[in-house]
Amino acid sequence: MDLPAAPPLTCPPRPISPNPVVAWALTEGWEIATPEALTAGLGNCLIAAGIRLFRLRVLIRTLHPQYLGASYLWQRGSDAVETLLPQHSIVQEERFIKSPYAALFEGAGAIRRRLEGPAAALDYPVLLDLKEQGGTDYVAMPLRFSDGRISALTVASVQPGGFGSAELERLDEALPILAHLYELHTLRLSATAILDTYLGPQTGEQVLKGLIRRGDGEEIHAVIWFCDLRGSTVLAETLPRRDYLAILNAFFDAMAGAIIEHQGEVLSFIGDGALAIFPVAGARGPCEDCPQHQAVAARALEAALDAIGRIDALNMERAAAGLPSLGFGIALHLGDVMYGNIGTSKRLAFTVIGSATNEAARIEGLCRTLGRPLLFSAAFAGLVRTGAAGDRLISVGRHALRGISQPMEIFTLA
Repeated sequence: MDLPAAPPLTCPPRPISPNPVVAWALTEGWEIATPEALTAGLGNCLIAAGIRLFRLRVLIRTLHPQYLGASYLWQRGSDAVETLLPQHSIVQEERFIKSPYAALFEGAGAIRRRLEGPAAALDYPVLLDLKEQGGTDYVAMPLRFSDGRISALTVASVQPGGFGSAELERLDEALPILAHLYELHTLRLSATAILDTYLGPQTGEQVLKGLIRRGDGEEIHAVIWFCDLRGSTVLAETLPRRDYLAILNAFFDAMAGAIIEHQGEVLSFIGDGALAIFPVAGARGPCEDCPQHQAVAARALEAALDAIGRIDALNMERAAAGLPSLGFGIALHLGDVMYGNIGTSKRLAFTVIGSATNEAARIEGLCRTLGRPLLFSAAFAGLVRTGAAGDRLISVGRHALRGISQPMEIFTLA
């Protein structure tokens, strides 16, 4: 069946918007990949649109366990953007409480302050700094996100007389689309932060790349780390819950802090224990003479020694307070594991599975039996034998491990 031809286009194409800032946001701004690049592009766009600013700052609020948000500062004549990550505690500091941002976040509309002449109003400390830099006018505007959160955009001028009414109207008209663009970047930043916090940066990256279905994953060669806190059951039964949680967090600060600092990936906290990996990129199977394998094993061992040092320091503080020391065990093993999604169709975990993972857990269980805080398998020991700690390696014998068919030789440091 023949379809009728489409009627000819009778209306001439119109520009996207007569406002050059809105037009830029809709044609170029939405394609920019990072908030830093967006801020630099916006600064140059505002100049080209006749808005005579010398400084632009955008403060966006994100969902992050450590940071209130991210601040992006652009200054005329430079494409460099300075990024700051203010912590949540900043909202209790006087410099924030007495800033236009606090007022905007509490629901104030646009704030304008003249910085020169008889109309000058320097009621925010930041305005004194801008005036010293030659500033003549300052405007802070709210960026309203779809979830109700408010971020902020500020501009400052050094032109005599400051901003004209037409300049500010042009910027004000563009605020909704600019808020939308920054909200998109905020969502990406928040998603990355949440995945980094709850899954780890390497695992979170895999999820963001689309490895989200049950069974998605890859086989990797890695150092496997298992650790746990000794006597936690007694602590949980005898201490107030808040005190017990404080001990757990201090223990994980020491263990996970060392792992992360030495480029490991914490996969999960399991009660009073933790599972982590140090992947050997692109490798399959053991290779005692391979520099890449040796370097990864060296980092894992350095992390373990770092963690032990942190626990020792924590126990010194506890001893000074008349509290008992915390005991622990760390096991390091090497092997091939499946790194990916397991679980049900509606609830997944991104972790490592395989016999090497089970063996690492069993080796860690020997720490209590042998009275050693650090144990490792022969496979791991073979990689660090020629390193800085090689002359301290000692065997503690072959041991039968529950669920493992053959006894394994276990090592520690003298």
